[in-house]
Amino acid sequence: MKYKILSYLFIFTSIQFVGLGQDNKLSIENVLSIVKKYHPIVKQSNLQNKIAENQLTSAKSVFDPSFQFNTQEKTFDKKLYYRYNNAEIKIPTWYGIDFKAGIENNIGDRIDPTLTKNSSSFLGVSIDPFRGLLVDKRKAVVTQAKNFIELTKNEQLLVINDLLLDASNAYWNWVNSYYNFQTLNKSVINNKERFDVIKKSFLSGDRAPIDTTESLTQLQTFEILASQAALDVQKAKNELSNFFWSENGLPYELNDNIQPDQAFEVTKISAIELSNLETLLQNASENHPKIKMAENKLTILDVEKRLKTIELFPSLKMNYNVLDNNSGLNNIISNLNNTNNSKYGISLSMPLFQRQARAELSKAKNKIEEQNWNKKYIQLEIDNKVKNTFAEFHALKQQIKTNEAILSANKLLFDTENTKFQMGESSLFLINNRELKFIETEQKHIALKTKFYLSIYKNLWAMGSLN
Repeated sequence: MKYKILSYLFIFTSIQFVGLGQDNKLSIENVLSIVKKYHPIVKQSNLQNKIAENQLTSAKSVFDPSFQFNTQEKTFDKKLYYRYNNAEIKIPTWYGIDFKAGIENNIGDRIDPTLTKNSSSFLGVSIDPFRGLLVDKRKAVVTQAKNFIELTKNEQLLVINDLLLDASNAYWNWVNSYYNFQTLNKSVINNKERFDVIKKSFLSGDRAPIDTTESLTQLQTFEILASQAALDVQKAKNELSNFFWSENGLPYELNDNIQPDQAFEVTKISAIELSNLETLLQNASENHPKIKMAENKLTILDVEKRLKTIELFPSLKMNYNVLDNNSGLNNIISNLNNTNNSKYGISLSMPLFQRQARAELSKAKNKIEEQNWNKKYIQLEIDNKVKNTFAEFHALKQQIKTNEAILSANKLLFDTENTKFQMGESSLFLINNRELKFIETEQKHIALKTKFYLSIYKNLWAMGSLN
């Protein structure tokens, strides 16, 4: 849904973009795709996901069956005091119920009187009804680990969302610098041609010496501006290169022949639209990773609160074992209903004042309340970001429309003045002023367009959907 509501994406994808390395054209889609695949920050965030998955695997170990074998022997003065050989397998399950089975072989003259002599076997179960049936601690641990995976995934999306915005900033800054240099470089070429014409006219006696000085000054002014613009392009290209990495983890430097994709020139800005503000806000509320992270934290804290609540109950542990003087477990299973050989026990403990349990429960509730306030603040912050980028998009769109009219008017004035100058009806001073005004307006138009395209990606970023 988050992509369907942004109709402008279809406009961009409908244009034939040229991939990096093909005709040296680079589009914003190429940039974001490469960043998502190869950037070290993305690689690091992927590792965090794997760490979270390993933590879940570790949490599930509470349900792993275990096998235990013990042997002890004592001989003294040629007498066998005891020899204990015990083997046991234990199977933890949901709700704190443990099943266990084992065999024993206890022989000797002085074995522990509480133990069964010779070979025997047992099949038993143990349970803590308060800490198992009411709240399953084992299940809670696994639930927290699962939510931690979701938390990590949303954290990764948030990191990538911010990273792609930085990459978008760098790309459109480079586009602005590139077209600004092209504009000034074209002006240098035009002024060189004009200076050559005026110089020839001066040598032939048709122009005053001051005209050559004024024409040269204009040329030199544009040469300085073009030199600075070339430096700005190089700086912007280097900044953009920070986001380019190869598949084998090495930094990739953009070559000097790389150019922006022509979509910047051919796309009709008037045809680009966002969905209505209510839809954008709803999309942000439902899909923003930061909000989902807050929800994941609330889920984890809720599990923690239930675990702290159960600590108010007594610790009641019950064990029951069916015994048989035959070492075969099959015999026990077949005689579960009629055997009188058993061993059971019950233990109960509970602190009288419950200070620690009550304090820990209060802390858990305080954390939940704190996180609820944090979620409300995050929601408000995101809503305002969406509103700001939405307003910026429409403001820039209107400014571009107005500036297009100004640019057309200044171009007409410059062309008219140039025609009059060629006919000898205007001065070089006027045509230079007209040209400077036209170039300034053209530079402003380039800056407005790059800001406008960046506002599209800032809007996606504000909704948490840039990734």
